[in-house]
Parts: sequence; structure tokens; C-alpha cells
Amino acid sequence: MRTWVAPGRVNIIGEHTDYNDGFVLPIALPLVVECAARVRTDAKVRVVSRQRPDETVLVEIAELAAARDGVPGWSRYPLGVVAEFVRRGHPIGGVELALDGAVPIGAGLSSSAALSCAVAIALRDLFAPTVGDRELIDLARAAENDYVGAPTGLLDQSASILCTAGHALFLDVRRFAAQHVDTDANAVAHEQIPFDLARFDLELLVIDTGQPHEHVDGGYAERRAQCEAAAAELGVPALRDVDSVAALDRIGDEVLRRRARHVVTENARVLRVAEKLRTGADPRAIGSILTEGHVSLRDDFEVSTPALDAAVDAALAAGAHGARMVGGGFGGSALALVDRADTDAVVAAVRKHFAARDFAEPRTFVVGPAPGAHRAG
Repeated sequence: MRTWVAPGRVNIIGEHTDYNDGFVLPIALPLVVECAARVRTDAKVRVVSRQRPDETVLVEIAELAAARDGVPGWSRYPLGVVAEFVRRGHPIGGVELALDGAVPIGAGLSSSAALSCAVAIALRDLFAPTVGDRELIDLARAAENDYVGAPTGLLDQSASILCTAGHALFLDVRRFAAQHVDTDANAVAHEQIPFDLARFDLELLVIDTGQPHEHVDGGYAERRAQCEAAAAELGVPALRDVDSVAALDRIGDEVLRRRARHVVTENARVLRVAEKLRTGADPRAIGSILTEGHVSLRDDFEVSTPALDAAVDAALAAGAHGARMVGGGFGGSALALVDRADTDAVVAAVRKHFAARDFAEPRTFVVGPAPGAHRAG
């Protein structure tokens, strides 16, 4: 068997902007999902996972669509990728997939996209080498949307495939998705922006609250529907087309107005952070913008939780330059930008804060911008 890996991701800034045709700025994590794969001589897909040692899934390729509701939930991600390759006419034969994941599940770090992308890149190399990165990303997204039922945008898969070591990925989702004609010859769909924390003696600390986050739930889908309703009320294709907070006064419903305000201000925050990093500024300069993002997610988008708020508050009180929840919300993780010399003190402060509130002890780890998906062996 040969092995392929794909990383999880964390956004520096840019939550819930991707499905609004906006801007995002993720990095790939050093935590990956491994997919060992080999061709079978029959027309079946066999899937095993180190995390599910008692479950082996075996499905005829011709029966993938019918089998969807009868297989374990975790296996829908790899099977969905196979099914999407087949649906698009790629010559997928029998294949064995052995999975192993180090991206924490439910932590808001895109473990599901890492899984889908690891399988996608393996299948591309084995059966469809002419498939480009852009199609591979869309294929992995479609598998999650249609086979799993998770209404994700392009962010997670794009980060897992396109990110490079030492950089943050600036992604203009609308241009990247090629859904609109772009008349700006100078515009770029994505850009690698240097993000050298070590040079400034900084670290990114991820705080996993232990409260699982799921995309296949009502909260995420509801927020997406609210954004679409707000855009429709404003008469624009997507909230990305709103150029000022003042324009949101035309939205009659207060809840929709607040949802839209988060997206409009979050897009602006992504552009501000990207510009600062492009100039080579000390990343401490983006700390306050990260914290603004958390306040917006907490108050306007209402996807934070008491544990996420506690993680952010404790990190800031202990000296973090900025902190915010990451991912879709309703659980998962927070991110803090800290001086390397203060990391241990920030971790201790967060754990003490959680213990005082009877929250489960959080898992913490330091991350940096890592490579995107690739063959590893």
C-alpha cells in the first residue's frame, strides 16, 4: 500500500465567510489524516479505520448510492469521495482504503475535510491523474455536501489541498469557485502569504474545549440559510456584495441583520489581516483583529459557547495578543496568538479557568503553517 496525507486546518481569520462568497485566511495544521490505499482486482471498495477497529465496510462500487444510509456515519466520507469520482465519470476501480487520523474529531479543525481530501488525492493518483487541484477540492466538497449531508463551503477542502508550509492561504472564494465573471485582471483567486511566527518569537496555541462540533446539525445549516435570506432581502447574490455595515439597515429582521453584520465585518477583517501580513508586519499587530472576530462570532453570529468564551477570556487575561473561537462554532476550539515565552503560562491560566467553572480539562497544542495534502510514501 502507498500512503497519502491531508492536514486539518485552522483559520487565522475568516469564519462563515466562505459560503457567502467571501474571503478566508487559513493555515494547514501539522495534524493529518493518513490514507493508505491500493487497487483491488474486483469492483468493491473496502474501508477500515484505525479509530474504528471493529468496523470494516465493503461496498460494491455500483451500489455506493444505495448503500449510503446503511453504512456507518464515519465511512460516508471516504465512500462519498469514491461515489463522487464515479458520478463525474472517472474510471474508479476496486480499491482498499485504510485510514488513520490525528486531527481531533469535533474540534472545529476540519478533521472531516482532511479525511475526504486524503482519500481524494489517493484516488486521483491511483485512477485519475489528470484531475487538477481545483476539481479535486470541488469533488471533496461535493462528497461532504451530497453523500454525507454536511453543508460546508469550499474553505476546508481548499485549505487542506492548497496550503503550503510557512504560509497562510488568502482565498477569494468567489473568484476561486469561478461562479462569476471577473473583470479585474489584477485580481487573484488565492495567494500564499508568509506567516513566520518563529521570527517574532510567537506561537499559535489551539485550545480544544472538548465540546464536539458537528457540521451535520441544525445550527450550521440555520446560519447558512439566514445569510442567504439576508442577501436576498438586500437584493445581492451573496453577502460578499455588501460594501458597508450601513447598507444592512435595509434588513428588517434584527437577527438577519446581525448575521449579515458578522459576515460583512469578518470579510473586512480578513482583508486587514492579509494586508498586514503581506507587509511583513509583526503578527502581534493582528491580535486585536482576531479578538474582534471572536466578539462578532459570539454576539452577532451567536455560534460561540461558554467554554469557547472562557478559553478566549482566560488566554487574553494571561497575556495573549489576540484570541478567538475557530471553525463553525457550537463547540470545538479556540485559537490564541501568544509570545513563545508565555505559552506555558497561558495554558496554565486556561486550565485553571476551566477547572473553576467545572468544564472538562481542555486539550492544548501549538501549531504552525504546515504543508497541504501530498503523497507520503
